[in-house]
Amino acid sequence: MPAPDLRVSQLRFSYTTDAGARLAVIDDLDISLAPNEFVSIIGPSGCGKSTLFNMIAGLQVPDSGAIMLGDDDIVGRPGSVTYMMQRDFLLPWRTVLENVTLGPELAGKSLATAHAEARKLIRRFGLEGFEDVYPTALSGGMRQRAALLRTILCDRPIILLDEPFGALDALTRASMHEWLLGIQREFQCAMILITHDPDEAVYLSDRVYVSTPRPMRIAGIVEIDLPAERHRDITLSPEFAAHKRHVLSLLHAISTPLAAAH
Repeated sequence: MPAPDLRVSQLRFSYTTDAGARLAVIDDLDISLAPNEFVSIIGPSGCGKSTLFNMIAGLQVPDSGAIMLGDDDIVGRPGSVTYMMQRDFLLPWRTVLENVTLGPELAGKSLATAHAEARKLIRRFGLEGFEDVYPTALSGGMRQRAALLRTILCDRPIILLDEPFGALDALTRASMHEWLLGIQREFQCAMILITHDPDEAVYLSDRVYVSTPRPMRIAGIVEIDLPAERHRDITLSPEFAAHKRHVLSLLHAISTPLAAAH
């Protein structure tokens, strides 16, 4: 059975401040994700991107609008997609193997089966030999690979990635980008990434959504016409530079009114 599309339509969300005022966070937002696609969302800090992810993940409920996974309405339904947050949230009292099989364990699946499946993938995720150690023994990149393996083992068609590489150094982050695209192709999952880095967005994505400051709307969409098989040298190409300029021009356009207001 093919993986379903994700469609977010006319989404709105606001909350009441301590002073009693109503603050709009997301306003009339539309995004989509097809099977096996990689989409990025880039925009100013505090614009509502993480709130959007919380709603797609079923952790918050919008004021109005639809979030559809295929024909299923997933508003307020946790577990329909998987969510890898900024921090890896590896449990320090559990070994790497015990951490990466947490999802199947919580879902009530056979622990022996989950461990066997994880052991098949440990080497592909650069964790061979570290199955029985605790997270404190891992580097930053290894912790993120463990967190992604845990996410993959949840066996959902869509993965939400909230700036997972933001705390890594530049060289580690670059190697993780190429590795992540390989993982996405291998496991045939669709991914949505929140990022503040135009290079990261262009390198990883089939499509980039540029969001406005709060309340979050889509200021523009950049279709990334680059080969599916990507390596770091593609960042030196004229095509990559043109896509990056397009993203930056949209970001500049939404930041100009803010600068003028000050």
